[in-house]
Amino acid sequence: MCGRLNTTFDSGVKKLYTSLKINKVIDKPSDSRFVKAADTVSIIRNVGSQRRVENATWWLLLDETDKGFKPSKYTSFNTRFDKLNVPRSAGFQAYRSSRCVIAVKGFGETEFFNKKPVHYYDMIAETGGLLLGGLYRQWQHKTTGEMKLSCSVITLPPHEKLKHIHSKAMPLILPQSSSLVDKWLDPLFTETAQFDSLLQPHIPENIVAQEIDKPMSHQPVSDLQVICHD
Repeated sequence: MCGRLNTTFDSGVKKLYTSLKINKVIDKPSDSRFVKAADTVSIIRNVGSQRRVENATWWLLLDETDKGFKPSKYTSFNTRFDKLNVPRSAGFQAYRSSRCVIAVKGFGETEFFNKKPVHYYDMIAETGGLLLGGLYRQWQHKTTGEMKLSCSVITLPPHEKLKHIHSKAMPLILPQSSSLVDKWLDPLFTETAQFDSLLQPHIPENIVAQEIDKPMSHQPVSDLQVICHD
């Protein structure tokens, strides 16, 4: 699920950023139509009372090298909902203290059969942008002292309205409620049972979907279809 993101920083996404009451922009928000797993993406997180925009590697688990970090051999750009409460899983501790959001224009889905792609779809917000629920980790290099952020997108079971596009999973799209986002980003808020309802398939915003030829060329091969919010 969700192996690519559309982080185009248009007026709708800018408005979404504004609604997040950001205090500090450490890194300029990502502005790219095609962000793939292990690329750099912008996350919004709370550090103390400060809400920040920072760049992170879209791959939660990193390995230390002589000069820096690289993505782990273990796939971790997404974190499955059913692993969040499994002790010793990659996302267990992060779910309790290191949640983030990723503000995007949309995301991409590829359906596979026998490990071969069947089709590719682009999905974007009909208006504004989408808030994806994510996790992050912070790493410090033992030799160089370099600090590095990594992140993942939480994935849910497939939604009935989206099964014709991707039959296995969908990303966690958060409702754009300031009180909910405040709780989600609060590293001291550990009552994660209050988030259980978010871990069910849900579409809080209208989404426009379109089949494309390939992610890199993204030429339409079907008409647009509007998938209405729940």
